[in-house]
Amino acid sequence: MTSGDIPANPLDKPGYWLEFNDEFESDQLNLDRWVPYYLPHWSSREQSTPRYAIQNNMLVLKIEEDQPPWCPEFNGDVKCSSIQTGLFAGAVGSNEGQHLFNEACIVREAQTTRRTYTPQYGYFETRMKVVQSNLNMVALWMIGFEEMPQESGEILIFEVFGDQMTPTSTEVRCGIHPWGDESLTDEFYRYTLPMNAAQFHIYAVEWQPTGVDFYVDNVKRRTIRQSPAYPMQFMLSMYEFPGEDEQRVGYPRQFIVDYFRGYQPMDGYSGV
Repeated sequence: MTSGDIPANPLDKPGYWLEFNDEFESDQLNLDRWVPYYLPHWSSREQSTPRYAIQNNMLVLKIEEDQPPWCPEFNGDVKCSSIQTGLFAGAVGSNEGQHLFNEACIVREAQTTRRTYTPQYGYFETRMKVVQSNLNMVALWMIGFEEMPQESGEILIFEVFGDQMTPTSTEVRCGIHPWGDESLTDEFYRYTLPMNAAQFHIYAVEWQPTGVDFYVDNVKRRTIRQSPAYPMQFMLSMYEFPGEDEQRVGYPRQFIVDYFRGYQPMDGYSGV
């Protein structure tokens, strides 16, 4: 059984070089690295701005009691606090934009295109702990930048639902979703680990031209033998769904991120 907080990995990773690192050492979010909205084109920058703080060199994404839904027109009463490393959308009134999660989505606010970190392949790692509330879900995931609509695949590095956690076990979900990428097929997995995700654990993925390996606490848990073949951006997200919180977790509900790192292999990947 995995008990207690898993310590942070060393910054140096043998065989790799570090190309992106945020340990949240400033009291402000680094806007050269992160776009402080969640898919604002389907809603607005005002509605999709996350609630967060940086405390003790950690990012704390929050859902607060008075927080409105991020996109009631297309996503109902779901609340979200999320940041991302890229942003692209088409013209207002079109359905051209990143992550068309609902076929009814229409661009409601014009956006400035931004790329802060959109690699193609690499090893990516985070250390974080999850709120245990049956209404909340947290995730680290990747989506295509989507200037070309078919470049819309998703790599779900991990997601955890609070109602699938106990002090001794957690269901972790990972996978690949094609969305508009016809070269991919839907491949999605759930597995239960003997750990408490309300403590610090390390989640990582190695994305290669030949497939994707998924890790928890430095142990490979799953391999998927397909791979998006275009640059992708990162989405670091906390959600709250409507309902009654049977676990009576108070507000603010918090998703705590110690660091996020991106590496490239010294010798590159074969086929690139």
